[in-house]
Amino acid sequence: MLICSFISLSSGMIVTRSMTAFARQEEQTQQGDLTWEIRSVNHRYLETSLRLDERFRPLEMKMKKLFSDKLARGKVDASLRYKTPEDQQSSVKIDRDLAQSIIAHCDDLAMLTTRPAPVDMLKVIQWPGVLQADSLDQAALNKAVMASLSLAIDELIDTRETEGAALQQMIAQRCVEINNIAIDVRARMPDILEQQRTRLAERVAELQVQLDPERLEQEMVMLAQKSDVAEELDRLQSHITEVQNVLQRNEPTGRRLDFLMQELNREANTLGSKSINTETTRHSVELKVLIEQMREQIQNIE
Repeated sequence: MLICSFISLSSGMIVTRSMTAFARQEEQTQQGDLTWEIRSVNHRYLETSLRLDERFRPLEMKMKKLFSDKLARGKVDASLRYKTPEDQQSSVKIDRDLAQSIIAHCDDLAMLTTRPAPVDMLKVIQWPGVLQADSLDQAALNKAVMASLSLAIDELIDTRETEGAALQQMIAQRCVEINNIAIDVRARMPDILEQQRTRLAERVAELQVQLDPERLEQEMVMLAQKSDVAEELDRLQSHITEVQNVLQRNEPTGRRLDFLMQELNREANTLGSKSINTETTRHSVELKVLIEQMREQIQNIE
């Protein structure tokens, strides 16, 4: 049942998102050419960093709001490159007040040194905001910028979901392997206990001591109680079922999955500590390897 449910999940709607993604959106508008580049990596919360031309700084809060509306987690770096239309590049005006302020500050700094350098007017012109397009419709440009950003974020989400589908499939496969190990250990426990009974009886015979059959049975009961892993296997399989359920949720699942990895690792450790057989010890190690593989990938899930 568990294996079949995972297979059906892989063919259904993608709901898992990776936090590692890249998007590039180019837009040619009447107000100029816009190019957005967005990179995101894993992070505990949503942290957005924007690199913008100064003319777009008033939009910064709206931009971050757009990111928070569409994304839940991840460290996001977004940059916008803007190129004015060809017919406006030769028609510009200078913000004289800003230019005079920059030059005045340069003169103030020159007084602090005995070898002042002359003010480079080209650099003054290149200062953000000094040169302005004469007939630029800033409101229309702002609208185009926000629309382009929305498309770029949608592209980023598509990439996140594509990456998330691969992570989802990998996690599902590991869960099937863990479930199979649990089934195998449960099925072999009676044989393992019987082997321990035989080994104990042989050891008593080697020592040539008389041991009351009732006492031998008591020892075996105590050994069975100490090595009983039924509860651990039940919880292990229960956590696997919960991982399957979480992967099908249409919401951010990374934190919940990370918590479940901790619970799975706890059961694997207990299984190893109760082991009385090299085979169950090997299974415990295999479980830890599979759980760690999942945990590493879950760090990238939103």
